[in-house]
Amino acid sequence: MSSADEGLSRPLPEQVRVHVVDLAAQVLGTIPGPAVPAPLRGIAKFEPRKRARLGGAAIAAQLETDKEFREVVAETLAAGWPELVSSLAEGTVPPAADPVLVAAAAYLTRPPGWPDMVESARADLARSAAAAEGSAHEQTIARLREQLAGQKAAAKEEIDRVREQLRSARAEIADLRRKLHDARERAKAADARAADHEQAAEEASAALASAGSAAETELRRTRERLTEAERQLEAGRRSAREGRSAEDTRVRVLLDALQDAAAGLRRELALPSTISRPADTVSAVSPDRPGVRAVPARALADDDPALLDQLLALPQVHLIIDGYNVTKTGYGTLTLADQRGRLLTGLGGLVAQTRVEVTCVFDGAELNGPVPVTAPRGVRVMFSAPGQIADDLIRQLVRAEPAGRAIAVVSSDREVAESVRRMGARPVQSSLLLRRLGRA
Repeated sequence: MSSADEGLSRPLPEQVRVHVVDLAAQVLGTIPGPAVPAPLRGIAKFEPRKRARLGGAAIAAQLETDKEFREVVAETLAAGWPELVSSLAEGTVPPAADPVLVAAAAYLTRPPGWPDMVESARADLARSAAAAEGSAHEQTIARLREQLAGQKAAAKEEIDRVREQLRSARAEIADLRRKLHDARERAKAADARAADHEQAAEEASAALASAGSAAETELRRTRERLTEAERQLEAGRRSAREGRSAEDTRVRVLLDALQDAAAGLRRELALPSTISRPADTVSAVSPDRPGVRAVPARALADDDPALLDQLLALPQVHLIIDGYNVTKTGYGTLTLADQRGRLLTGLGGLVAQTRVEVTCVFDGAELNGPVPVTAPRGVRVMFSAPGQIADDLIRQLVRAEPAGRAIAVVSSDREVAESVRRMGARPVQSSLLLRRLGRA
């Protein structure tokens, strides 16, 4: 069956469809009026973005059914990407090509086996989306762990404060217990005195029986003393009861206060936590706005393939990369934009695997405006300012790190390697990083 008879088993991926419609909307404005397909004449007078937004469905349908219109769009694509279209015509997909561009070119030019090329691009896009989602999940988990650590620290401080209050409350309770003990001792003394008075009354009664009226008089006096003693005894007992009630009330108030403090602690555990990195303090040109210092690695040669893996295994290592030095070593035939894109894509996968801090530095001395760079999650991208070279920015990043942190600098520039080595960082040849990215 010929390529013209082939077809897709399911619709184009959304990114590919949008790319094809945008390209067709651009081409539509260059076609003479009579040659414009009839279904598209109503939107041909719009500017390209409005054509793609309002007539996207009509353009996509016309591309599917109108071979001549599709070939006109394909000619424009071939003029812009001749090498890609030529490779697809030979049945070869360039390994470094954007999957969206590959699928769009295959759909428009219809080389032999083009449905398989579209499906392969669809699979590449799905893998990229899954990798990005996994990296986002890992970042979320790391952020939640940091927040939990902050909350635990705050909880520990609050627990220490509550424990101090509890110690004070216990000391006050001990003092109240001593006072209660003293009150009980006084009550016992009053009881003892009352017993003495009762005994004296009994003796007086005996004397009354033998002494007559004198005894009667003495008995009255004794009874009066007994009444007074009973009154004192009752007063002592009442005082003891009142003292005990007051002490119980104070203990209850303290316990209620401790309960309220514990409830407040449970409500107020959630505290924000923010982290900044030393590299964020270094001044550089942002792409979208315009070692242990002596790294503790066993003795390995600078070109040993195991060196980079050993450095990436160090805790909290900061990997600083001389961007153009790496890209020109590995794929210098590409444009600078494609070099940056390919390197950053590989670094995104490396960060997802190792979770190391990665800073990629590019020379921005020749920049005339903002650079369209999409940095993968976890990869910091920096450009040197006009009048500054990337080598100087790399040295600033190394100096900004605290003593004792592991730092690895990827560059085959001998001057850069020697200078960062003197500053305590571990230089790594660009070929080792390229080999590691290729292995990933």
